[in-house]
Amino acid sequence: MTDYLEINRANWDERAAPHAASPGYRVEKFAEDPAYISDVVRFDLPRLGDVSGLRGVHLQCHIGTDTISLARLGARMTGLDFSGESLAQARAIAAAASPPAEIDFVQSDVYSARDVLEGEFDLVFTGIGAIGWLPDIRRWAQTVASLLAPGGRLFIREGHPILWSLDYDRTDGQLSITEPYFEQKEPQIWDEPGTYVESDHEFTNTVTHEWNHGLGEIVTAVLDAGLVLTGLEEHQSVPWEALPGRMRKLDSKEWQLAEKPERLPHTYTLQARKPS
Repeated sequence: MTDYLEINRANWDERAAPHAASPGYRVEKFAEDPAYISDVVRFDLPRLGDVSGLRGVHLQCHIGTDTISLARLGARMTGLDFSGESLAQARAIAAAASPPAEIDFVQSDVYSARDVLEGEFDLVFTGIGAIGWLPDIRRWAQTVASLLAPGGRLFIREGHPILWSLDYDRTDGQLSITEPYFEQKEPQIWDEPGTYVESDHEFTNTVTHEWNHGLGEIVTAVLDAGLVLTGLEEHQSVPWEALPGRMRKLDSKEWQLAEKPERLPHTYTLQARKPS
């Protein structure tokens, strides 16, 4: 196991329980409302289309709220994550859901997914804030292709690499690119005390290793893995307040740059299909 996995897993293991308890993930809604699905999945419903009956896997599923949401839309889901604590929360949330969600949760890092998952999948889903934890986007795309059945599709919505490259600490309202846009061999090493949702927890595992991947690098990796690109859409919103104090909340519950949002791609949705 490499150091980045050990360091990042410690961070995500500690985040799991505070995230499940935070209002941001709205875990209680899965028990209260049988029709409830996460805001992240709801945003992409027009792009997802009908997933009923599909065998799907959610890579880097964390505490499983998006995984459960896809199951509620009719997919037969498996959730995969490298954090045992995250999967413990995911199993508890799925069991408490009304009705309980029958989902297989499997512990593994993404690159080893083919070794621990049986068979092929009609849908490989990856959500917001996932691929930045991976050092090699080409290896990720190859793993995705190995999991897909002929005719199966990849669906990913992610933070835009331009968003990840911004200077988040500026207070003058200017957008300044200070971090790498393109994938680098060495990680960006961050030491941040909090997390991206509301929580009173005082974290001790605060160091993370992360990588950005340019949009062209991602698309090229997907194509080189033998998949056919079927959709690429950039969005002017993001599911959390990515630039605190400089964003406004929309009716969709997403966040958008308050001043001239059209100058910043916030997120993107990419879809690709494995040839039959």
